[in-house]
Amino acid sequence: MSQLKLSKEGWSNQTLFILAAVGSAVGLGNIWKFPYITGENGGGAFVLVYLACVLLIGIPVLLSEIALGRAGKANPVQAMANLAHENKASRLWFLLGLNGVLAGALILSFYTVIAGWGVAYFFESLLGTFNGIGKEAVGEHFSTMLASPMQLLFWHTVVSIITVYIVSKGVKSGLERAISFMMPGLLLILLVLLGYATTTGAFGQSFSFLFSPDFSKLSWQAVLTAMGHAFFTLSIGLGTMMVYGSYLSNKYSIVKAGVWIAFADTAVALLAGLIIFSIVFANGLEPGSGPGLLFQTLPIAFGQMTGGWFFGTLFFALVIMAALSSSISLIEPAVSWFDQNWGIKRKKAAWILGSLIWFIGIGTVLSFNEWSDVHFLGDRTFFDSVDFITANIMLPLGGLLMAVFVAWVVSPKDRAEYIDLNSRLMNWFVFDLKWIAPVAILTVFATNLVGADSVLLMILVSLAVYGVYVWNAMRKNG
Repeated sequence: MSQLKLSKEGWSNQTLFILAAVGSAVGLGNIWKFPYITGENGGGAFVLVYLACVLLIGIPVLLSEIALGRAGKANPVQAMANLAHENKASRLWFLLGLNGVLAGALILSFYTVIAGWGVAYFFESLLGTFNGIGKEAVGEHFSTMLASPMQLLFWHTVVSIITVYIVSKGVKSGLERAISFMMPGLLLILLVLLGYATTTGAFGQSFSFLFSPDFSKLSWQAVLTAMGHAFFTLSIGLGTMMVYGSYLSNKYSIVKAGVWIAFADTAVALLAGLIIFSIVFANGLEPGSGPGLLFQTLPIAFGQMTGGWFFGTLFFALVIMAALSSSISLIEPAVSWFDQNWGIKRKKAAWILGSLIWFIGIGTVLSFNEWSDVHFLGDRTFFDSVDFITANIMLPLGGLLMAVFVAWVVSPKDRAEYIDLNSRLMNWFVFDLKWIAPVAILTVFATNLVGADSVLLMILVSLAVYGVYVWNAMRKNG
């Protein structure tokens, strides 16, 4: 792969880049997944571990991905080819970029289906469907929706079309314009809902649940879950931050941008948790109700409380904005690759890729009904299989290899040019990328593949595997 084909588009300013990157990071993982996994794992202690993991794993790898994108000045595949050439490394490093492009496309294929549930619930809340609804009725309503392939396909198609349309318009006319509307709107809705949460009478209980750690409730599995979510919530390993970084001017600070992205993403997750648990506790519901918290537990609360129609509709509008800001980022690396390397113009590339991803998404639609008994990987449905491959293999592998490339392949001189840190912080950054982040990612990676029953064994295996790599790298560098 030749060292040509550089990105021609760019962000108008650093603020829009940060907003776009925050939009990519803030998604269903913040509004849907973080609250329910926090509820399942006891609250405060889990949050504390999660925050530590964001600091020790998330931010260093996030900075690495943005830096690689800006230094490579191209889509993830071409950027890694360019950087491998500059650093006299193996040409096979381009596969790291390809891994991110494919992972983003595969995740989008089911992400639009799940996001479609949020769109459907927004309109149903708007029409008053949840007014006075009870536990059995809301469960039956959700099950009926999942059992209807045509209904799921319709909403999957709606989200897919909106996503492709925005991306097809380009960086300035598409991504920037959409983000300029969605992110302030998301923040405004969050603040309105937070204001309401303080009036429920359970805000103090919600705050205590999230920020008062009880380490007796913390298990090894909870630590691994916190570690994995801290890594994935920042959109690391997808190639998104790399391609967004390729549009970033050299005059802007990667460190400043990275810290703001991590702060905003974490703040949204915590605010969403405060809002959701305030509503849950005020209505006597269970915080650890699992994945159904958003689509089965909260509608009951909205249906019973004063002003539930307004706040429920507002909440699902928040879900839509968070989902769309992430979905446009998932397809952008592939569109950029088609445009730069295959000569397919952005608009055409977006619709071709969007159609292909939409088609793959039909497998997820059918996984909840017609194909619910059809298994692909072991006893997993099509949806579970794609989710497992991307979340447990492709994303950890991408993040791990990015850390390894910046820590062991890039020269100290180039690394200093890529990332603007003073010498003390740079030493800590390199130490983290060499020893902390890779071992943590390897542990999550190995445990997810084998199971959480042998965590200590997985840590030892991860250390051994990484130790062999480090020894070989040091031997080659003399």
